[in-house]
Amino acid sequence: MKKVDSSMDLPKVEEGVLKFWDENKIFEKSIKNREGCPEYSFYDGPPFATGTPHNGHIVASTMKDVVPRFWAMKGKKVERKWGWDCHGLPIENIAEKALGITSKKQIEEIGVEKFNDACRSKVLEYVGEWKSVIHRLGRWADMENSYKTMDLSYMESVWWTFKQLWDKGLIYEGYRSMHICPRCETTLSQSEVAEGYKDIKDLSVIAKFELLDGPSTGSGQARTYILAWTTTPWTLLGNVALAVGSKVKYVTIEKKDEESGKLVRFILAKDRVKEVFKEDQFSVVNESDGDSLVGKKYAPIFDHTEDIPNIENGWQVVTADFVTTEEGTGVVHIAPAFGEDDMNLGKEKDLPFIQHIGMDGIIKPGYGDLSGLNVKPAEDVQKTDVEIIKYLAAKGLLFFKEKYEHSYPHCWRCDTPLLNYATSSWFVSVEKIKDKALELAKDINWSPNHVKSGRFGKWLEGARDWSISRQRYWASCMPIWKCECGEIKVVGSVKELEDLSGEKIVDIHKHVVDNVTFKCEKCNGEMKRVPDVLDTWFDSGSMPYAQNHYPFEGKEKFESTFPAEFIAEGVDQTRAWFYYLHVISTAIFEKPAYKNVIVNGIVLAEDGKKMSKRLQNYPDPMEMFHKYGADVVRYYLMSSPVVAAENMNFAEKELNEISRGLFRMLWNSYSFFVLYADIDGYQGSPSKEFASENILDKWIVSELEMLVEEVDGSMEKYNLLKATRSFQGFVDNLSNWYIRRSRKRFWKSENDDDKNNAYDTLYYILIKLSKLMAPFAPFISEEIFKNLTDEESVHLTDFPHTEKELIDKKLNNAMQDVRKIVEIGLSARSENGIKVRQPLAGIKYSGSKLNDALEEIIAEEVNIKQVDFAGESDKISVQLDTVISEELKQEGSAREIIRQLQVMRKKAGFEVSDRIKMRYGSDSSYLNDVVSRYKESIAKEILAIDIQEGRTEIEYSEEFSVEKENIWLGISKEVNV
Repeated sequence: MKKVDSSMDLPKVEEGVLKFWDENKIFEKSIKNREGCPEYSFYDGPPFATGTPHNGHIVASTMKDVVPRFWAMKGKKVERKWGWDCHGLPIENIAEKALGITSKKQIEEIGVEKFNDACRSKVLEYVGEWKSVIHRLGRWADMENSYKTMDLSYMESVWWTFKQLWDKGLIYEGYRSMHICPRCETTLSQSEVAEGYKDIKDLSVIAKFELLDGPSTGSGQARTYILAWTTTPWTLLGNVALAVGSKVKYVTIEKKDEESGKLVRFILAKDRVKEVFKEDQFSVVNESDGDSLVGKKYAPIFDHTEDIPNIENGWQVVTADFVTTEEGTGVVHIAPAFGEDDMNLGKEKDLPFIQHIGMDGIIKPGYGDLSGLNVKPAEDVQKTDVEIIKYLAAKGLLFFKEKYEHSYPHCWRCDTPLLNYATSSWFVSVEKIKDKALELAKDINWSPNHVKSGRFGKWLEGARDWSISRQRYWASCMPIWKCECGEIKVVGSVKELEDLSGEKIVDIHKHVVDNVTFKCEKCNGEMKRVPDVLDTWFDSGSMPYAQNHYPFEGKEKFESTFPAEFIAEGVDQTRAWFYYLHVISTAIFEKPAYKNVIVNGIVLAEDGKKMSKRLQNYPDPMEMFHKYGADVVRYYLMSSPVVAAENMNFAEKELNEISRGLFRMLWNSYSFFVLYADIDGYQGSPSKEFASENILDKWIVSELEMLVEEVDGSMEKYNLLKATRSFQGFVDNLSNWYIRRSRKRFWKSENDDDKNNAYDTLYYILIKLSKLMAPFAPFISEEIFKNLTDEESVHLTDFPHTEKELIDKKLNNAMQDVRKIVEIGLSARSENGIKVRQPLAGIKYSGSKLNDALEEIIAEEVNIKQVDFAGESDKISVQLDTVISEELKQEGSAREIIRQLQVMRKKAGFEVSDRIKMRYGSDSSYLNDVVSRYKESIAKEILAIDIQEGRTEIEYSEEFSVEKENIWLGISKEVNV
């Protein structure tokens, strides 16, 4: 064994371990040495390499390292293929900035090929940084043979996936009201919309819609208005109807107009009158159900000169079942082009359809000064609504306006406010397979378990058809070709496209395949690809097949390892990657895509805010590795609630506590063993079985076997939090109880059986513990194991199994009682101002009767001469005899002198094995008598072979005060030993 520096420089140790792993290809060997063993399939959700890894990535990566390491040690062959996300809006947005592009129109102007080339150049910009961080974290992953979602092989498998869904009748084109991003000019899926909600302040208005056939009053004709409330004033340009509740009570209010002095009437829900009119003076002139208002016509707010279908059905009152009186006026303004309920109602009532904006969010020509305005500009979301409110006010159609704070969806990548917009899209018929998906989801094990029926389960229950087409550029293309005659051809492979077109295909991105055409089998016309690309989540959901180019390659291997044994990602992926994997696998294979999943929460800055590079409110992961060691960071994260889908605030001080706590205790235990094993030439064997009868040995081994059982059981259930936290208590027991209690056993003569048992026990513990901790803290485990054995690596060994016959729960419980009695006894000493080094006559305890060996431990720990049992009791109680006799006082003084001499040995730099001479002198006859009387025990404790009275020249000396008397002590090495 090499000597161990007791100061513990973990980062330095880890650098050495990394070098050893790299040079000896330990990761590769961990896979190769399991050839022929059952395969354990693990899917890694790939990151984008468009930025450096942050602490959120470190959490996921550590989970994805701990679990595969565990199962590899459990005898499974665990390949760990790395991947890179390459497609989608995140890359496009980066390319736009690099090219100075701010709109979709500009992309078309420079050309899709040039834009896609720019995207490709940005995809792997930070690969080097990622490799460096992942390597330093100690995560084992095959990054050299990684897959990329932009590879031809990957994209071809995506086409195959699409074709399977098409052949099963699960793909269709539809026209729906959906959320779009006006900046990106594309539709978004349900899950993407759910990701981007933010609280913003909008403007809400109550607009006045004048009835064309309003009732009159006795004093002449009064204008009558229906009041409707909206939080999206910009949609008023598309208004074609007003909706009321069929059975809702509505009233007509008559009041004097403050400006004109004339009477005016307003219609609104009865339940909303007090909230809308507050303290105003008014009278109720009519009350009726909503049905009585149906068919009444009102004047459009805006003049529409364009050719509008079904215009004769427009600007009338209709009924709708979604109308409520919880807020607003109980009247809903209907704009079918900008809302799902509105659109469905428009179809039902055959209403006009007015879409006054394009997908860029810009108001079309024909609306006067409002034309050309962006209805929801990101820099000022209220700007256009203010202009519309001004228009209403000028027309006398504004009843009320106020600021309104609500949760509003934003683009998950560019942060632009989304718009509800009716447009065409291609869909996956998720609702057709929802029942099957729900049934299959029952077989998935979730950690934490509440996600299964909670966040994931609820989302799956509410699943709707999935919009998969995007009006963008850098993505997998939709493999659909259309002819003007209506014929559709879905292509499922590169070879199929080559056979149809007669062209050699080496790339299937948009700028290439948009130019690939072929003859229509029905009319011999030209078939062209539909221009849309696929939602990037379709790439992600196809990952199990596409990462290995299934079914074009590796068919047998895939089918034997599907579903995956394990996946892990953040809680946000319950509505994204986890969901889409499940939907596609349900549709194609009628199986879940994975068996076990761990969900992590979000890592926040110490102040609870989102981690931000701009704010610099979190420490860089590499800095933490270099300062504390990756093992410490790994343990900190894996033992925190973040691995149980809860958020955590990253606090560097807690890293320091773990380093100085758990890892310092473990290192001290290891260095203590190596120090004394080196002195005595101890040679242990990892295969040596435990055989000691010493009660401390039996206790710590029992605790270890229970730890193995708990960690193994927790990991089998994918409960990382429970497994990781189990180590803290055991290492504390090992360092602060077992080794401290056993320290003197290592000082005995070479052939002492108890000493040999202590060595064998501690060796057994350290070897088994290093294997047990290897998946969690791979560096320190490797360091301990390699130095204590002749084997190549702890990561090439089997995970320890529980020796159940060595578990003695009765002894474990009894030792807990011992420690409780000791704690109470020491507390009583402190309360009476009696130092621990001062022996006392006796102690009595009640509770459960302990055996002699355990009572002896109590006596030594509390420094008591006699331990007595006071009787059985449900609760432990302790009585301490605090009377100090003269003899006890002298023994206490002797122990004080021993402590001083031990301190002197350390100050003088003596080795623990050095034998010494001791000299002493005092004007106090009391202290001279103490040394003389306890000379033998003093010599034994400080390894002195000669103790003499007299102030002679000696290597190291100091003067101390004991019992208010001074004594001079001197020590020197004995070189003749």
